[in-house]
Amino acid sequence: MSDLRDAAMNSKAWPFEEARRLLKRYEAAPPEKGHVLFETGYGPSGLPHIGTFGEVLRTTMIRRAFESISDIPTRLICFSDDLDGMRKVPGNVPNREMLAEHLQKPLTSVPDPFGTHDSFGDHNNAMLRRFLDTFGFDYEFYSATEFYRSGQFDTVLLRAAERYDALMKVMLKSLREERQQTYSIFLPIHPETGRVLYVPMKHVDAAKGEITFDDEQGREWTLPVTGGNVKLQWKPDFGARWAALGVDFEMYGKDHSTNTPIYDAICKILGERAPEHFTYELFLDDKGQKISKSSGNGISIDEWLSYASTESLSYFMYQKPKTAKRLYFDVIPRAMDEYHQQLRAYPGQDWTQKVNNPVHHIHHGEVPASDMVVPFSMLLNLASASSAEDKGVLWGFIAKYAPDATPETHPGLDAAAGYAVRYFNDFVKPQKTYRAPDDKERAALAALVAALGDADVALDEIARKNAAMGNDAPLPEVDFGDEEFLQSIVFAVGKNHGFEPLRDWFKAIYEVCLGASQGPRFGGFIALYGVDETRSLIEKALAGEFI
Repeated sequence: MSDLRDAAMNSKAWPFEEARRLLKRYEAAPPEKGHVLFETGYGPSGLPHIGTFGEVLRTTMIRRAFESISDIPTRLICFSDDLDGMRKVPGNVPNREMLAEHLQKPLTSVPDPFGTHDSFGDHNNAMLRRFLDTFGFDYEFYSATEFYRSGQFDTVLLRAAERYDALMKVMLKSLREERQQTYSIFLPIHPETGRVLYVPMKHVDAAKGEITFDDEQGREWTLPVTGGNVKLQWKPDFGARWAALGVDFEMYGKDHSTNTPIYDAICKILGERAPEHFTYELFLDDKGQKISKSSGNGISIDEWLSYASTESLSYFMYQKPKTAKRLYFDVIPRAMDEYHQQLRAYPGQDWTQKVNNPVHHIHHGEVPASDMVVPFSMLLNLASASSAEDKGVLWGFIAKYAPDATPETHPGLDAAAGYAVRYFNDFVKPQKTYRAPDDKERAALAALVAALGDADVALDEIARKNAAMGNDAPLPEVDFGDEEFLQSIVFAVGKNHGFEPLRDWFKAIYEVCLGASQGPRFGGFIALYGVDETRSLIEKALAGEFI
């Protein structure tokens, strides 16, 4: 453990960098509350999405990194802002006409359109908790409605009434002049209609902890700020929540970054130290536009998990969180293969290398072995070559290539085979475009068929390549089951037919035989697909059967 801690204290991995920054917060003395508190927030107006997963995952990675370098206990709170008024009726729910009658009411006061929970907010909170539980996150759930109504927020709300002018000064600086005229940090909840009101305050009585205002009909009301009668506007609520809970760390997207000074100032005015922050970049769609929940221009978490493992998504989320990244279907195969590459590397690494390996953070140090004896990209090309409609077809090839592998002994590989077939049929197959070879490519492909069918021809191709390159190394042992030997044949044929650079040769193979501009290491593909099957594939391509 000391080796791990020593490596972690010097690691450049971003979870450890953030953990060390957080540890400095308490280098003088441990927290009086007895723990370090991490928080992540959620707006329950819709279903959990891929951004929610990323935020909780990354926060958890920093939390576990902190636990590797400190003995201070930690907690993670997932806070649902379910006292917010429903500003519009979502487009993807039943009973929309009924919901329209409850606009501006807190989500926990709006009837559940699905008829399964006490309120719409309760329904969405249940979806959030089920979502987080599915991925095994360790967290405590907090409801804003419960937090306000139970009195847990009362002390900070009374302090907000006492320091109303100072809080308003911070907020008014950030608002346009027109908005300043009607703005208040307090949003009363109308005693009769139950709606969240956006109205100015006529008076704030700090001594009594009360606010006085006129409702939209001009009637005057006085309400206590405590007990759930009033909620805070969302920016003051952000900082006040930090103060009330004693939050030490919270991350949020770049779209919040300009508000950070406001959140911090609110927290400090309310008498508490602002937490450490981490701002992450937002995801982009395939056209480079920011992903939006409302426009649906990105990839959902369910869509990702239809084509790849949860761990591959975690790997993608780990990579460069402060850099904007395209989050679209075409990033999935690379994420799958790179994740397993890191898994295979982990056992042979020292602690310095391990704590910088993404899988250390994905699995919180309990890193499993990879059972992917065939890369995901290779499975995709195997699906392409065999026109597979189910993973059983792929297992027919896998069983010959790796006889000891079965769906039972290699469940990760089995799942990946299913993902590959689905991904191929949905994304690769519709885009496949075969072309005819030119004369030079046709001659080389015919030579490759011949070399794969005769050991003497194969060795002659390799010998000619060696002589042309001034290489006097002995010829390799003939083994048509060895992917290195097969790769040397493909390499030699390309060289002997004048392909320079050699990548033009491999590109020709992929475009003519697989209908794609890039593909796997072809020697490995032949070993997996089969020598006879590959020869047949090339012959069909030369005969124009794919065009």
